[in-house]
Amino acid sequence: MRSRDILAFATRAATATPLRTALMMLAMAIGVAAVVLLTALGDGARRYVVREFSALGSSLIIVLPGRTETGGLGAGSFVTNTPRDLTVDDAAALQRSGLITRVAPLVVGNSEIAYGGRLREVVVVGSSTAFAEIRNFTTAQGRFLPEEDWRRGSAVAVIGATLDKELFGTEPALGKMIRVGDRRYRVIGVLAASGSGLGMNADELVIVPVAAAQALFNASSLFRIFAEARNRDAVPAAKDQILDILKARHDGEEDVTLITQDAVLGTFDRILGALTLAVAGIAAISLAVAGILVMNVMLVAVTQRTSEIGLLKALGATGRAIRLMFLTEAALLSIAGALAGLLLGHLGAWGLRLAFPVLPAYPPDWAILAGLGTAIVTGVLFGVMPARHAATLDPVDALAKR
Repeated sequence: MRSRDILAFATRAATATPLRTALMMLAMAIGVAAVVLLTALGDGARRYVVREFSALGSSLIIVLPGRTETGGLGAGSFVTNTPRDLTVDDAAALQRSGLITRVAPLVVGNSEIAYGGRLREVVVVGSSTAFAEIRNFTTAQGRFLPEEDWRRGSAVAVIGATLDKELFGTEPALGKMIRVGDRRYRVIGVLAASGSGLGMNADELVIVPVAAAQALFNASSLFRIFAEARNRDAVPAAKDQILDILKARHDGEEDVTLITQDAVLGTFDRILGALTLAVAGIAAISLAVAGILVMNVMLVAVTQRTSEIGLLKALGATGRAIRLMFLTEAALLSIAGALAGLLLGHLGAWGLRLAFPVLPAYPPDWAILAGLGTAIVTGVLFGVMPARHAATLDPVDALAKR
């Protein structure tokens, strides 16, 4: 028998029983769709995190109060036992480094904002002019915080786009006086809409000078210090200089933790990459289940088509040709199911992107190839046993259906 004859025989055998064929394809499709959809979700989360941190630039150094011994990123990186607070003077001292181009002290707290009888809870950030450049903020109206002494903050504020709409509506916000906590500030700028990043929704922020925030929250310490090196290559040397400056100010004690964007991205990339592989492996188990279904159904098919196999052998078909017929049928079913699963997986990923626009849920190429390859290989491997069983049938017994 020629290859074309074997393919035609396998195709007719598969289409002769549409319900059985549809169920086998569905089993394969579900497995492939699960691989594609779950890897799209995992890889989308990884891309989202990378994009959020990349928005800060590749030369950012975050100075945290307290020392964490692991050097990794976790809960301890953000909540530490602090023997000595970071101060505005510490931040100002970092400006002496020739490797640092921008320094932004940071104070963060929750308070109430009120205007015209409207009241809501907001996150208040105290910082400096450099904060906008480090975070890549742009103003839709007015300007950002003025250049001034960090120890004498003006009573001015920059608000997010959402707060502008909720408090002022169509009324211009610039120049209006708002109350934040028990203090009053004049609005000098409105940020352009930008959404969430690094745990903060910029559209709902109130940004005031660092000294004004310290007075508002009655605090003398800083939450963080953002320092930006001249370029990415200068980051290691800049970290050393920051440590030297702060150790000299803190009586020779290294009681701060420095986090760079590369370290954060590397940690998240490894965690989310491993998670993506794990969920892909779990989803691939369903392909093994689908392969067992293929084997069972093909074994039943051999039993049902015993007389047909006996007739083919009586007409001169070899055992090899019989094996190829059943393996080809298994391969066709696996390929059709894998392609259907690929379509379902892409539709599911498209639905995720519609439901969560911030999540770039695109399945990675390796997951698509792995899903298709695993489905086809699984189907063919589990089709070997039925094919060998069909090939060993005696033609006389097969014709007699024994």
